[in-house]
Amino acid sequence: MSAPYVTYMRWDENGDAVTNARQQFSKKMFDTVYDSVFPIVESKYADKVQFIFRQQIQPWHPASTLVHEAGAAVLQTQPDKFWEFSKALFAKQESFFDANIVNETRNKSYERLAKIAGSVGVDEKKVYGLLEVSDKPDKDGSTNTGNGKLAVVMNSLRGFSSRPLTGLK
Repeated sequence: MSAPYVTYMRWDENGDAVTNARQQFSKKMFDTVYDSVFPIVESKYADKVQFIFRQQIQPWHPASTLVHEAGAAVLQTQPDKFWEFSKALFAKQESFFDANIVNETRNKSYERLAKIAGSVGVDEKKVYGLLEVSDKPDKDGSTNTGNGKLAVVMNSLRGFSSRPLTGLK
């Protein structure tokens, strides 16, 4: 499973924003934010701090598209459950690593992802309905539903690249 990115700001001593950096999210980082930071922010700074979780599909990880499409389906179905779904997905992330789904059909992976959504109270059938790939092509011959295309385009407009960094020393 690939990691989403989190964007954060840093301020100088005058309160001026000096950086807009991005950090690749890992399960460890997500768990820390979800379990330790969120409760403090929600109780003390709810009107001052907003977390934005931007999903970033990493095309060099085939499973990345699947898990991020599932996140998008949860956002479309029940947006208030997105963080809870993400927590449950990170808990099961290893079962979605590329090597672990290589022999599984795409729709079977989507079924498992929809089941995770169902485990946090999201309508499992509705999520699967948004994800399922038909075996009947569209008029143009395509079976790709393009569920992740909008996320990639929007992130590109914000400076998030879907290309791996290669050749860096």
